[in-house]
Amino acid sequence: MLINLTLENILLLGSILVFCSILISKTGYKFGMPALLMFLLVGMFFGSDGLGLQFGNAGQAQFIGMMALSVILFTGGMDTKLKEIRPVIYPGVLLSTVGVLLTTLLTGLFIFFISRWSGLDIYMSFTVSLLLAATMSSTDSASVFSILRSQKMNLRYNLRPMLELESGSNDPMAYMLTVVLIQLAGMSGVGVWDIVGDFVVQFVLGGAAGFLLGKLSVWIVNRSRLDNASLQSILLLSIVFFTFTVTDAFKGNGYLAVYIAGIVVGNAKMQGRREMQTFFDGLTWLFQIVMFLALGLLVNPHELLAVAPVALLIGLFMIVVSRPLSVFICLLPFKGLTNKARLFVSWVGLRGAVPIIFATYPVVARVEHSGQIFNIVFFITLLSLVVQGSTVSWAARRLSLDLPEEKKGNDFGVELPEEINSTLHDMVVTDAMLASGSRLADISLPEKTLVMIVRRGDKYIVPNGKMELKRGDKLLLISEDER
Repeated sequence: MLINLTLENILLLGSILVFCSILISKTGYKFGMPALLMFLLVGMFFGSDGLGLQFGNAGQAQFIGMMALSVILFTGGMDTKLKEIRPVIYPGVLLSTVGVLLTTLLTGLFIFFISRWSGLDIYMSFTVSLLLAATMSSTDSASVFSILRSQKMNLRYNLRPMLELESGSNDPMAYMLTVVLIQLAGMSGVGVWDIVGDFVVQFVLGGAAGFLLGKLSVWIVNRSRLDNASLQSILLLSIVFFTFTVTDAFKGNGYLAVYIAGIVVGNAKMQGRREMQTFFDGLTWLFQIVMFLALGLLVNPHELLAVAPVALLIGLFMIVVSRPLSVFICLLPFKGLTNKARLFVSWVGLRGAVPIIFATYPVVARVEHSGQIFNIVFFITLLSLVVQGSTVSWAARRLSLDLPEEKKGNDFGVELPEEINSTLHDMVVTDAMLASGSRLADISLPEKTLVMIVRRGDKYIVPNGKMELKRGDKLLLISEDER
């Protein structure tokens, strides 16, 4: 039975899809499967080859992806701390530019080579082969952010901020390569200098617009002094979409602009930051779910079988050859990184929603073999999420790159506004602490530190100096932040 998405049923069907996705993703997480993969599979299950839900508009999927990526990249930028990325900014930028270009060239040459084999049902020109490679050349920010943060990974050599910086900043390069190669495939007479000029304009305008509009965002939010924190978050969201669209209108790269704007906002002092962070975290998950569901609905799974042999070859080549080779070349100047670290960076070359969204551009432009390009990219995305996405933490352990998780915050769930120059942490009362007396006043505490709350079992007590402490009591401490 075929069911079309209409204005009348979109809320009903959409709520069912989101509800099922979240429940199924929780089950998949127990088996080490990335949540984003489960969202894709739910979309495929409800789609045309499953329960019959019809969604075949590549342009609409592209628009959903554009909105989703704007929010995902901005939120990723907000979570990126400058002090963490400063040590890895050069390798991260090299990976997100030269690494993407090398991956495109190596994979494109391989695709062009195997398209000459008579046993494979594929025949693409060199330009179209490069176009297919370009759509898959960037690592997926949604997948990398989601997997690294949901698994709370702490890695040696600052690998986590490097990987997040790469995945957040390499989409612009892949986007520009995709657009330029679509023009070349359409025989629109694009010259070499036109391509170079377009790259420069996209990067310069995208970077400048992101920085300036990020600064403007901070100024507007702080000066607006809205009493309602929710309105502040919505105000910031409107600026995010404004940043993307205005940058794109002036031929800059909107994806780069929103990511840099997010970094600027995330490292500035702003009123209501905690509420805005919570708002954007929730919105990011919602957009990720909607985006992956839409892409899952867009594909016709039976068409994947036809491209499975060639897509498997290309996918394995990217995982085993082109991605590692590109990473090792880009990271060659950085002697502080071991070969194990380089190998891990190669393994976290996750493909996800971004390559699929970029694969809709040839479909909308009606490039030759565009349907085949989309199906191959979709198959390789599934392969990457299953093989690489489910083994990231395993690979970190095998390569001895994982570190104990750094504890952040406190077990009481209490936070302070960033304007207050103090920190909260907790500690458990031991027998050694009670040796000189059991009253709170007898306990030796660091200078400029006070006990705010005592938790004893399920009870929370506001203490004074005469309170008798017991072994196992948990104390919430507030200390002046000397920094």
